[in-house]
Amino acid sequence: MKKAIKDFRDIFKGRLFVVLLFVLFSVFVQSQAILTLYPSDIPNSKPSAIKESGIGMYKDVTVPTLEYFKPNNEKASGTAIIIVPGGGYSVVVYDGEGVSTAKALAEKGIAAFVLKYRLPNDAIMTDKKIGPLQDAQQAIKLVRDNAEKWGLDKNKIGIMGFSAGGHLASTAATHFGKWYIENKENTTLRPDFQILVYPVISMTDSLTHSGSRDNLLGKNPSREDVDLFSNELQVQSDTPPAYLTHTADDKVVDVDNSIVYFEKLRHHKVPVEMHIYPKGDHGFIFKHPGWMEPLFSWLESNAWLKK
Repeated sequence: MKKAIKDFRDIFKGRLFVVLLFVLFSVFVQSQAILTLYPSDIPNSKPSAIKESGIGMYKDVTVPTLEYFKPNNEKASGTAIIIVPGGGYSVVVYDGEGVSTAKALAEKGIAAFVLKYRLPNDAIMTDKKIGPLQDAQQAIKLVRDNAEKWGLDKNKIGIMGFSAGGHLASTAATHFGKWYIENKENTTLRPDFQILVYPVISMTDSLTHSGSRDNLLGKNPSREDVDLFSNELQVQSDTPPAYLTHTADDKVVDVDNSIVYFEKLRHHKVPVEMHIYPKGDHGFIFKHPGWMEPLFSWLESNAWLKK
């Protein structure tokens, strides 16, 4: 019995700090609500028997949503970030890239919104090329229109994307001049900044992730569509400031996607910071627990995060 008590005490002492951190962290990272993205009809949709499936990783999404993670009140900066998980435009890696990132941002005082977006599919959309972009634009509009209600600064709303979600985020950051949704309020759909993590940027043969391109544009896309959705070709002087991170050994999405985008932004005098790690391959965030520290420094230096 004495040995059992001693063992328990050792375990307790060894884990108490971790448990306390978990409890304190949980206070700040509980999801507040899951919001339906559109108030009424979903644009560019058509009747289908397809049903969403999955737990934590979703496919066949037909009803897009935003999940809101309220920021730590003591650190709240008024900044919001819409998080777009990846998945090659075939699934949404919702928990791994979305929820886990949202919790880390919320603990730092940033309101985080995880976007579950429709995946391009001719069976559920009239034009599958623009379906995900419609959802990203609607997410920006929803957060900006409700900024005052949520205690946010409508001029501090960024977008963050991973892999193919990085393509969608960069599409929102370069195509904001054309509205693909109803916007009677004339709400600006330009994100105030963009954060791209091992992103697909280009649809060109030499750079693209072929699976993402096939799913979004089809097997034989036109040159016009390839150019339109190659976001390095859409950069302008008013493109939002950017933070890019990737690994040099990424065998799924070539790091040149980030490098080419960086160069285009730089030449248009758009503020951009890039961090390239030598190793880690695709999805390196799951192997590199400190990957967000440089991001937090960048957010802080731009007054999107409190010092």
